Amino acid sequence: MANFDVLADLKWRGAINQETDEAGLRDYLAKHDDLKLYCGTDATGDSLHIGHLIPFMIMKRFQLAGYHPVILIGGATGGIGDPSGRSTERVLQDPEQIHKNEQALTAQMEKLFGRENFEIVNNVDWLGKLSLLDFLRDYGKLFQVNHMLNKEVVASRLENGISFTEFSYQILQSVDFYLLNRDSGVQLQVGGADQWGNITAGIDLIHRLAGPDRPAFGLTIPLMLKADGTKFGKSAGGAVWLDPEKTSPYEFYQFWVNQDDRDVVKYLKYFTFLSHDEINALAESVKQEPWKRLAQKRLATEVTKFVHGEAGLAEAQRITTALFKGDLKALSVKQLAIALKQAPSATASANKQNIIDFLLTTGIEKSKRQAREDVTNGAIYVNGDRQTDVAFEIDPAADFEGKFVIIRKGKKKYTLVRIK
Repeated sequence: MANFDVLADLKWRGAINQETDEAGLRDYLAKHDDLKLYCGTDATGDSLHIGHLIPFMIMKRFQLAGYHPVILIGGATGGIGDPSGRSTERVLQDPEQIHKNEQALTAQMEKLFGRENFEIVNNVDWLGKLSLLDFLRDYGKLFQVNHMLNKEVVASRLENGISFTEFSYQILQSVDFYLLNRDSGVQLQVGGADQWGNITAGIDLIHRLAGPDRPAFGLTIPLMLKADGTKFGKSAGGAVWLDPEKTSPYEFYQFWVNQDDRDVVKYLKYFTFLSHDEINALAESVKQEPWKRLAQKRLATEVTKFVHGEAGLAEAQRITTALFKGDLKALSVKQLAIALKQAPSATASANKQNIIDFLLTTGIEKSKRQAREDVTNGAIYVNGDRQTDVAFEIDPAADFEGKFVIIRKGKKKYTLVRIK
């Protein structure tokens, strides 16, 4: 049996919203070391974003405590659409796209959980074989419509309407839990706060079919909000994805570095595996030396390493250091494009050009007078080098394979000039 009290740790981290039977689960863990738990993600996209990451962090904590996580990829339910958290019907995807999404999500999960003491299943393997008549007879008969209507996820959709397809999702997720419990010995389901109704419906189904004494538990995570009351997980560029092709490790790292002092300790508890003592020490640094941003840097380091590995973290930190020091030539063309993805951009020809004319034609300066003043005052940097000579000629072919010229005005205002 695992010696680590994972439930107490989750409570300390503020990571539990609701539990169906806290005493029963604690008693089960005290007597057994074979707990299996599952969390599902539908194959409606080809990547998770950090909002999805929270329940899987809970799964990882159980894995580190010696228990066995099962990740369910919803190849079948992904073709139906979960109504949770939505006000309108989901646009259904074709089977080919769903299959591609399954493959991408499987790869992400294997990266997070490794290959030991962990498994991935796909509900298309059992739901895909279930006929309509079997579904209605074996499972539909056990669900009361009036009870389903009272579930928050359904009740919130009644005003705008909900299709029978999405209405039936609750039954399908319940069948998942029942069959995983029956055939694989999965006792605990973990999900977001909006999954509470689906989880409890699954437990009810297990107890109806396997008896009231059958071990089956549910646990949900809190709804994640930032200190200003807005939804967690978005950046200026949109969602923060786990896929490095959608959100680069550098952008991912910067998202965490830039967290508010009011939120950073909460995120250290949710998203890192640091000890209580380490997190408490970082919390004290936020109070005593907030300008050092030690907590944010540690948060960014830990989460980036978890999601993108040591190599991804090293690249993110290398780009961060190069920008901070202004040492742009230490970066490759690809790294530079990643680093300045959100920066203002302009275009210029490949011809050599006087620096004043270049600043005007790219729109970086609005007048020759201002351009001359900024150059002579040392406020203009070309490809990381300060230029104070108004007669200086910019040669686009000199650096970055002739693809970019990087103009920095002042301390931080970069413009990425793409060469035609």
